[in-house]
Amino acid sequence: MLSEIAAGIEVTDKQCERGVATVDETDADLADGLRAVEAELPCSAGAAAAVVSTYIAGASVGDAADEAGLVPMTAAKTLHLLGVEGLSPLAPEARRIVRDWQSGDLSRADAQALTGATEAEFALASYVEAHDPLPDAAELVRGVLRDDADAAVEKRDRLSATMSGVDDLL
Repeated sequence: MLSEIAAGIEVTDKQCERGVATVDETDADLADGLRAVEAELPCSAGAAAAVVSTYIAGASVGDAADEAGLVPMTAAKTLHLLGVEGLSPLAPEARRIVRDWQSGDLSRADAQALTGATEAEFALASYVEAHDPLPDAAELVRGVLRDDADAAVEKRDRLSATMSGVDDLL
């Protein structure tokens, strides 16, 4: 029986590499796509693409800024303009207070005191409230995010047989 199973098996002293070939040109494609709105961004299209790619890979805004050679405030503004949500450092009520200041209903000092925000937090929240994301650029970034999420789901599905579930713990 074992001899039948072993028939045709060869022993070699060299192993063939059978890795998966990957080509990631996300940064290049994204940078090219962002060139159309580069004048409206606080940084170059290449730096914006680097910030987005690093941020969606799981890095913090500060780390994404470092990777792109930007200051964190510029990276946060860029991500906001590109449609990334959740960058305002303030809660919804504090954001309403910022909008009240922007409309002239409060002084800046009062608004900042009411929000309890630092200078940098207040400045970023003010920027987020005063600037809408760039629609075309935001759609381009959403496409990259969808591709990234699709790849993660596909990887999870391929590895599902190796993952344990709650029932395995009992």
